[in-house]
Amino acid sequence: GKMPPKQEPGEAKFLKIKVVGGETPAAAAIAPKLSPMGVNPKKAGEDIQKATKEWKGIKVTVELKIENRQCEVRMIDTSSAHLIKALGEPPRDRKKVKNIKHSGSLSFQKICEIAKIMRPKSKAKSFQGTVLEILGTACSIGCRVDKKEPKEIQDLVKSGEYECKEQIVLCQLSKNTQLKKK
Repeated sequence: GKMPPKQEPGEAKFLKIKVVGGETPAAAAIAPKLSPMGVNPKKAGEDIQKATKEWKGIKVTVELKIENRQCEVRMIDTSSAHLIKALGEPPRDRKKVKNIKHSGSLSFQKICEIAKIMRPKSKAKSFQGTVLEILGTACSIGCRVDKKEPKEIQDLVKSGEYECKEQIVLCQLSKNTQLKKK
């Protein structure tokens, strides 16, 4: 194997890796990517664990920014991680439980809140489109919305029976954030 090109000092490199939230990835798994850049995999692993501790047991994507042998970890928002976190399931032992089914139910309100967070990343033209995307993700992880299949909810959104206005979510979100500050 050829050696990776030496990194210029002061030049930032970005790496995206999938990890399990709140766990320190095995140094052996991340060392081949990090050691050539002069980053200590053990320390990077600890940083990843810290950055993802709110997402315990959930598969998440993190981005590592590596500059001057220092590594900064940033969580990358994904709608599936948000949905699974919102379901509030107990963390599972992933060695024992395979192909986890997320069978809980979320409120439509919660879907709109997640759509709000994911809006900047969404490819949809309208907020409603983003809501439909999130419902699609809910469908793929197997959870229900308002105790119905996400597909049914998608139809209700399209027919206008379920309104999704960004503003409504906004005022409710801003209320929540004010409460937290106290």
